[in-house]
Amino acid sequence: MKNNLLSKKQIHTVFERFKAQNPSPEPELVAPNAYCFLVSVVLSAQSTDKSVNRATESLYKKVKTPEQMLRLGEENLIPYIKSIGLYNAKAKNIIALSKKLKEEFNSKVPQTREELMSLPGVGRKTANVVLNAVFHKPAMPVDTHILRVAPKTGIAEGSTPLEVETSLLKRVPSEYLMNAHHWLLLHGRYTCTARSPKCTECLISDICLHNEV
Repeated sequence: MKNNLLSKKQIHTVFERFKAQNPSPEPELVAPNAYCFLVSVVLSAQSTDKSVNRATESLYKKVKTPEQMLRLGEENLIPYIKSIGLYNAKAKNIIALSKKLKEEFNSKVPQTREELMSLPGVGRKTANVVLNAVFHKPAMPVDTHILRVAPKTGIAEGSTPLEVETSLLKRVPSEYLMNAHHWLLLHGRYTCTARSPKCTECLISDICLHNEV
């Protein structure tokens, strides 16, 4: 089903309002370096950023590099992350990606989507988050919030993450691309919520097309 779309001028207005409210949006995941941030993003799949931050606060006092994670080992990692969903699979992936980073990338987080996606547990969305948040590239990670909010508002079209990502990259003006996914994610997380959207408090309610998605 194709949804109605905002005009270029309307999209410009939407992002000007987001920018005025929150000029420098930051990821809500807390991590001391690029490697730990990558680990946090892997842990955040189907979990909240807050639950990941609670779990990793003590972990990152002990582990800040792939080598330290490998020395810790899967069995000893699990107690740190047991409060997070899918912790067994995530622990396995984190040890495996740490091993690959050490052996193939000199323990550095790679800066291309293809290389990032070659790491265990890293899909397109995770790779895009790292590219955007760590390396300041105008990537467009599409999570469940953005998958819902972008078509609903009329900013983008599509029913899959890749379709919405492609549409956003085409339709969002270049000057907003760096922060666009943060603004849309936060909008979906706190205002345009799935169950009871706060339309009366919404910055863009007068422009939003309120598409059914």
